Amino acid sequence: QVQLVESGGDLVQPGGSLRLSCAASGIILSIYSTGWYRQAPGKQREPVGVITSGGNTNYADSVKGRFTISRENGKNTMYLQMNSLKSEDTGVYYCNLRSSHGGYWGQGTQVTVSS
Repeated sequence: QVQLVESGGDLVQPGGSLRLSCAASGIILSIYSTGWYRQAPGKQREPVGVITSGGNTNYADSVKGRFTISRENGKNTMYLQMNSLKSEDTGVYYCNLRSSHGGYWGQGTQVTVSS
């Protein structure tokens, strides 16, 4: 079974930066996509950035230029670097993986942007 473990959520001031991590374990075959989603209070879960099987990363308009998804070489870890954070970035952030054998979510990590 595939497990996704997230970390890095924290309280951060507006304009600050934060890096989220998602570590994957287990056997993963035929990955369709990986990415980050978030859910703000009272809102629907939305994609933040998704990496397709072709290697393209699609970012939500609201985070373009501020957020960057990356992967660590030799390790099944994905990161979400968040810069110039705004209060509207507050929410629970989820790691997601879609594969031929199922879809997986991390437990979610809380990001709060507040002064």
